[in-house]
Amino acid sequence: MNQRVAVCAVAQIKNEPDIWYQRFQGMLLDCFESIVGQTGVTFDMEKGIRNVVTCSDDVFDARTISDSGMTDVVGAHYRGEEKMAQNGINGLGYAMASILSGHDDLILLMGHCKESQPESRRMCTNLAFDPFYCRPLGLDYMSACGLQARAYMKKSGVTDDHLARIVARSRKNAAHNPFARENPVVTEEDVLHSPMLCDPLRELHQYPVTDWAVGMLLCCEERVHEFTDNPVWLTGFGNSMDSYFLGDRDLSQSRALTQAAKRAYDMAGIDDSKNAFDLVELNDAYAYQTPMWAEGAGLINEGEGGKWIDEDGMDAANVNLSGGMLNGNPLMLGGLARALEGVVQLRGEAGERQVEDARRALAHGNTGPAGQHHAIVILER
Repeated sequence: MNQRVAVCAVAQIKNEPDIWYQRFQGMLLDCFESIVGQTGVTFDMEKGIRNVVTCSDDVFDARTISDSGMTDVVGAHYRGEEKMAQNGINGLGYAMASILSGHDDLILLMGHCKESQPESRRMCTNLAFDPFYCRPLGLDYMSACGLQARAYMKKSGVTDDHLARIVARSRKNAAHNPFARENPVVTEEDVLHSPMLCDPLRELHQYPVTDWAVGMLLCCEERVHEFTDNPVWLTGFGNSMDSYFLGDRDLSQSRALTQAAKRAYDMAGIDDSKNAFDLVELNDAYAYQTPMWAEGAGLINEGEGGKWIDEDGMDAANVNLSGGMLNGNPLMLGGLARALEGVVQLRGEAGERQVEDARRALAHGNTGPAGQHHAIVILER
């Protein structure tokens, strides 16, 4: 069995509101060619890539078996290809398992999503609910998150003012990320006066529609020197699923995230999660999720989200310096965006937003209504 897994290279295109001028195959090809150019990796059956993990979604791609449309462009023709139809961060866990088991030396991980294609994200996410009891009610991710936001805010002391501060900070941080979606910088007053979408969620509390593609090359420890002199090690991974029906869950907390974090921390040998990380990337599709996920991951005490924001805890812990998902990443790829930022920071390549001497990062992803499924990856150099 292999002992450690490294990320040898990452590639991405710019997050945009509508990449109308390019098919998703072209988006992926840009990332693919960058990975090959950085590493010189081949598809030789003995020493090259034999298996590829992809992330896509039939609904957003408007086709069944959506991965079939990208097999050739990611080099998976006549090779193994496994589709991750959840948050792409789970693809990192899949790739880690493949390498740590000794089944593979190399894994290419590729993901894409064009949220601009469907008529409505609400229509797409309605399909995640039970077809007999929940879909007819019109439930979607936004309405589920509205229910969760109300429950969490009551418990934690998080207010509308706190959410405005989170959004304004996200936009400000994203301005230093050249691959981030370009959004207007907003003030807290702008956020407070934005239209109500689903009480207590306002228009600016929700991540915007975004198109994006990403790629990563992962390798076993024994061969990492063949592809990079600056590896980033994946030292922990954990994921967990909460109950299917919203009514079976306590929406004011995230049991699944707490379990996922514990598994990742145990694997990485982390005892003190509050002081373990030089930077943290949380998958905050809605503003209230930044403090809620921080609580669930054990970065702060439960119920202290409002206090954490008041005490500038986000800045002290270097949370979402990329701008986070709140600034704009596709639903399917938010976790991979968090992990990619961790890699870039640990390699010292983050430019204006670089954390000095960063050595360990946490990346988080989630999917499903109101954070039904969570995953955590620990990255170190």
